Amino acid sequence: MKPLEIEFRPRAQKALKEIVTSDRQRINAAIELLRFDPIPPTAKRLTGRSDYRIRVGKYRVIYAFEGKKLVIVIIDIGHRRDIYRKR
Repeated sequence: MKPLEIEFRPRAQKALKEIVTSDRQRINAAIELLRFDPIPPTAKRLTGRSDYRIRVGKYRVIYAFEGKKLVIVIIDIGHRRDIYRKR
């Protein structure tokens, strides 16, 4: 399978920049793995939505698939206590 393309929404880019470097590196590594396995066993589909989330320590990465293209869109990244309140 060809690796999928990954795009970041502005909100996700901003959130990622604000995260401590060590956590940011772990989050980037997890996002890179999505290129080859877009729905890993640890991913969970969000209730009532077509979005998915993966856990990276105390952070959550919310993502979705864009149309029929092979693109993963990173919608938001945030701490587990706040990420679902924003939406």
